[in-house]
Amino acid sequence: MRKKITVVGAGNVGATLAQRVAERNYADVVLVDIIEGLPQGKALDILEAGPVIGYDSHVVGTNSYEETSDSDIVVITSGIARKPGMSRDDLVRTNQKIVTSVTEQVISASPNAILIPVTNPLDAMAQLVFKVSKLPRERVFGMAGVLDTARFRTFIAQELNVSVRDVQAYVLGGHGDTMIPLTRMTTVGGVPVAQLIAEPRLSEIVQRTRDGGAEIVNLLKSGSAYYAPSASVLDMIDAIMYDQQRILPASVYLTGEYGIHNLFVGVPVKMGANGITQVIELDLSDSERVALHHSADAVKELIEVMGI
Repeated sequence: MRKKITVVGAGNVGATLAQRVAERNYADVVLVDIIEGLPQGKALDILEAGPVIGYDSHVVGTNSYEETSDSDIVVITSGIARKPGMSRDDLVRTNQKIVTSVTEQVISASPNAILIPVTNPLDAMAQLVFKVSKLPRERVFGMAGVLDTARFRTFIAQELNVSVRDVQAYVLGGHGDTMIPLTRMTTVGGVPVAQLIAEPRLSEIVQRTRDGGAEIVNLLKSGSAYYAPSASVLDMIDAIMYDQQRILPASVYLTGEYGIHNLFVGVPVKMGANGITQVIELDLSDSERVALHHSADAVKELIEVMGI
């Protein structure tokens, strides 16, 4: 029997991800959205590209969760973006209601699935999905670190005019202003980046990474990033589907690692067919550890807003 991957939310991130997964040809895809006709239309469009690109993935769009039953992986992208005049707390509470409802319906239809939340604020929503689903932490983890790291690697590669494949880096912490690009551990072809880029310029690249999402929003004027976010989720899905045991940054529930307890924070993990098989503890400097805990405190504030 073919594997099944469900994407909840047929907006730009969800629909683009559904297309990317279908093109992998390793699973059938269900695209879910509350707007009647939207997921059905986008799913049909993706399905009809199969003969051209060369994939046999079955793609279906739906407004219910019946078709999602027995999914192996469920990606949650549903939620709203922050609107003018909307406070951060308002955004959190609104998306809390949406993601709670989605998680309850998803887990009822697919109790054995791996859940990957993508909705912002990411780390807080991952904590919410974990609490509502009651799944083990190995099967609930948020996508943010892959995206943040991709942006960091992109900017370094541009600066040095090298292939992005030769830039190795990690971005830890919450998905937001407090994220921590680990410059000390970043290498280009095995050479520490600090030997290649002067500190003032490297600091500018770090800040651009933190502002990566906002930079795109400001350029688009309406809407936000979706090509890189969907590619980043696909990287995680590949690790699961191919049982690659990849080491990727993800927002995961920490139970004492890095001195952080009972909280979702972005750190490197080993990822394979069963989800997360190991949390990787890097040897952080004192300043890096302080920054990580500061980032964790920012996530705690959002958790308190939700009252969970």
